[in-house]
Amino acid sequence: MEKQSSQWLIPILLAIGAAGALWYYWNTANRPAPEPVAAPAPVAEEPEAMLKPLHPMPEADMGAADRPELVSLPPLDQSDDYFQLALIDLFGASIEDMLVASGMIGRIVATVDNLPRAHVAERIRPLGRPGGRFVIDRQDGSGEFTINSSNYDRYDALVELMAGANLGEVAEVYRRFYPLFQSAYVDLGYPDGYFNDRLVEVIDHLLATPEIDDSVRLTRPYVLYEFVDPALEGLSSGQKLLLRMGARHRSRVKQMLGEFRDIATQM
Repeated sequence: MEKQSSQWLIPILLAIGAAGALWYYWNTANRPAPEPVAAPAPVAEEPEAMLKPLHPMPEADMGAADRPELVSLPPLDQSDDYFQLALIDLFGASIEDMLVASGMIGRIVATVDNLPRAHVAERIRPLGRPGGRFVIDRQDGSGEFTINSSNYDRYDALVELMAGANLGEVAEVYRRFYPLFQSAYVDLGYPDGYFNDRLVEVIDHLLATPEIDDSVRLTRPYVLYEFVDPALEGLSSGQKLLLRMGARHRSRVKQMLGEFRDIATQM
């Protein structure tokens, strides 16, 4: 808003400056040149204030008397074991088999940041791929395919884990570990960025995923399958993931994302 409001002042300031310059020239043209005056020392510019986050995260109270089990956060590169225990407390022991071995917080941050883009690299994913083989149904003679309904079952375990978790407890763990999430976001190349703002932005992007039925058509021009509809093929990697989950899972995941968005913006 400040930038926009200053734009209309620029022509006025230029006009005032031009008028002042003409007046100065008219009054001094026939006068003797003044004695040289030493130029003032340059004044160091004040550093530009960092933008305030839209959705600031409160600091977790690590010394709360009713939470004696909480300990100080380790450095980011030593946080995997500690963070894994917190996830197991939230989602149960079965999530351990889904997690990558190292760099979990950094991978989560990088994955979140890349979900609105066309591709999420395998090397940064915090979870393994769902089990089972991707199965399609061929459409006779058309060169097109549809996703076999058995593919949606591959996401059952993950969605059930998410749905069974207490979102309030998930938010508390997020808040407790937030300094490490923020550190990983800075390391990703955003020295002035704020990860919680990016998270909310990405959730909004995922919630905008279009609703389609499960008989969506695919084609296979090369090695990978693509959506026949160019509008669907042009969606981001995160939105395509929601489409691949099927309508039933997508509805539940969107609901959970919306609920967590409310928590992340009101902490």
